[in-house]
Amino acid sequence: MGNLNKEMWVENRVREDQIKKYLRPDGSDFINDKQIETELNNGSNPDNKYIRDIISKSLAIETLTPEETAALLNVEDPEMWKEMEVAAGQIKRKVYDNRIVTFAPLYLSTACVNNCLYCGLRTDNNAVRRGVLSVEEVKREIEVLAGTIGHKRLIIVYGEHPESDVDYMANTMEAIYNVKASVKGGETSIRRVNVNAAPLSTEDLKRLNQIGIGTYQVFQETYHHNTYNVVHPPSTIKGNFRWRLYCMHRALEAGIDDVGIGALFGLYDWKFEVMGLLHHAIELEEKFGIGPHTISFPRLEPAENTPFTLNSKYQVSDEDFRKIVTVLRLAVPYTGMILTARENSKMRRSLIPYGITQTDASSKIGLGAYNSYEGSNQQADRQQFILGDTRSLDEVVRELAQMGHITSFCTAGYRCGRTGQCIMDLLRTGAEGKFCKLNAVITYREWLDDFASDTTKEIGEKIITKEIEEIREKMPAIFDDFMNYYTKTAEGQRDLYF
Repeated sequence: MGNLNKEMWVENRVREDQIKKYLRPDGSDFINDKQIETELNNGSNPDNKYIRDIISKSLAIETLTPEETAALLNVEDPEMWKEMEVAAGQIKRKVYDNRIVTFAPLYLSTACVNNCLYCGLRTDNNAVRRGVLSVEEVKREIEVLAGTIGHKRLIIVYGEHPESDVDYMANTMEAIYNVKASVKGGETSIRRVNVNAAPLSTEDLKRLNQIGIGTYQVFQETYHHNTYNVVHPPSTIKGNFRWRLYCMHRALEAGIDDVGIGALFGLYDWKFEVMGLLHHAIELEEKFGIGPHTISFPRLEPAENTPFTLNSKYQVSDEDFRKIVTVLRLAVPYTGMILTARENSKMRRSLIPYGITQTDASSKIGLGAYNSYEGSNQQADRQQFILGDTRSLDEVVRELAQMGHITSFCTAGYRCGRTGQCIMDLLRTGAEGKFCKLNAVITYREWLDDFASDTTKEIGEKIITKEIEEIREKMPAIFDDFMNYYTKTAEGQRDLYF
């Protein structure tokens, strides 16, 4: 594409009419920087009784107010933080049981017209090799991810560029769903395609929804207006704060049931960003009746020829990162929380008990990396940033089992309509955990038989025995039907679910 056509594509990308319709009567957006700062200041020095009252509200799976969340963020008593961490773990188990969902990231394009200071893929970074996978190259990546590793769900990542526009997105999504990979049990496939992409128009989102998009994930990066303007040059598409801020509104209006929000911690004060995420969740609840399906909280990581990632004065310590996870679980108790392989294995292991529901494994983020990289090698000049954890899915599943967690490969809820408002209601009441326990065990059996190493399978069998006994005790009415599906799966049938 010539520079002129590329410039026209950029100029026509933002639809002001799809921003203005959501603004408040005074023309402002729902992120008020001064208000958030005031909330944080007013929440200082909270007493322990007030904090315990807030924890009780979280345990009832109710979204906290900004004032309540600000109080949690201002807790200084180490013992009270321990109580908050215990409550966070209780909430996770109440809503999601002991399941951890796994997925893999798949970068389909690294060409980008934006110039974000913190991003290895910014357009001015000539140290990074660019590319856009062909449909055939995408299929080959899926054969590895589904047929060799055993993933059932992906988060596919696109750069914002005319070569990876909505036509390309639609074609590659369809191709991914159509790949049938051979395994011991017969055939397997990717059953859930989540998308991490730039903000799209309502019309484009409707098109992706018709194909079967999973969760549509867009991170605001930072909710602080001035910081956003500094790290995202105004001459770029991403320089438009509100086009990005309201993309989840457009997605829900377009019929996409599940949306994922996030902030890149390290760009601005972490307490402010937690408040921004909460205000975003509350805004979606008020306008559409449902909040975010997932919240992500990545930290800045080193990237090729990107000094900003090492020099930011807002770098988040491990101790504060733990607080971020704890407060988000308490503040938005129903949401899924994604901890990615940006973090090292030790950090991920330590945080999972405090509310994590999803994590990736066998992750490679170089273009075409699943086919072309050996083992856990990374190539900085082909990646957006450097990963902290490159362990295999088998290793991660084994560790989770040792921690008492069952890895769920279930995607049944999405295909049965348990999405959007439906799943929000089920999550708030704890009912979704029952459906998912049944399907988690069945899909775990399937994965163990088709992909697990002998060591992982041996440890996994102990988890399955425990889970089956719990189903027998707590769900006797459905136990026989469950065992019928489980037995058929053990005998080689695939993709059975409740």
